[in-house]
Amino acid sequence: MIDKRVSGVAAALAGLETGARVMVNGFGGAGLPIALVKGLGAGGAGGLTIIANTLRMIESHAPELFTERRVTGAIASAARSRGEGTAIFEQQIFDGALACELVPQGSFVERIRAGGAGIPAFYTPTGVGTELAEGRELREFDGRPCVLETAIRADFALLRADRADRWGNVACAGSQLNFAHAMASAATVTVVEVHEISAEALPPHGIDIPGIFVQRIVEIPREDSA
Repeated sequence: MIDKRVSGVAAALAGLETGARVMVNGFGGAGLPIALVKGLGAGGAGGLTIIANTLRMIESHAPELFTERRVTGAIASAARSRGEGTAIFEQQIFDGALACELVPQGSFVERIRAGGAGIPAFYTPTGVGTELAEGRELREFDGRPCVLETAIRADFALLRADRADRWGNVACAGSQLNFAHAMASAATVTVVEVHEISAEALPPHGIDIPGIFVQRIVEIPREDSA
């Protein structure tokens, strides 16, 4: 059987090059693969497109991605900062240096799921009549207008989970699962940072993401993933 363990973050991100499209799981800090995000910041790849629910926590853990202008595109649901002032990524969006496509959260995850399922596009009523639907194809179904949404895929998906076995089967804890399953299926290379790699195969009923969707797993101690 294939052993999907790698020795560290650098090995986990090997092959992630300039111009890559990178999905990052997480709802705020829940499920965010902090060690992998830090590794992405420490790497030299630029011209990146980040696909994530929000960019705020990514900037928090890897500010160099934005201070060095290595992120040139984003697909996100909540591209806003919190609190006083303006985040670097937010100012870059305002300045036109970072092209950001805003997507309603339900459509965001469904576009990713479609990418993993091989569905090139679908229609949804979400967003009809708003600026998000301007210039997009519209069709009517049962008297209800719907907008065409295209699937999303990426070169890499970066995820976080609680446990895995060496074959890449993954068990998530609570909200770590948020976008993880959809992202795992929609990337060429899925990397998961986990707190523990089991010496035995995980029981089938305890698997949240099957190993068929995972290419690399890296063990990160809990104290190093905060």
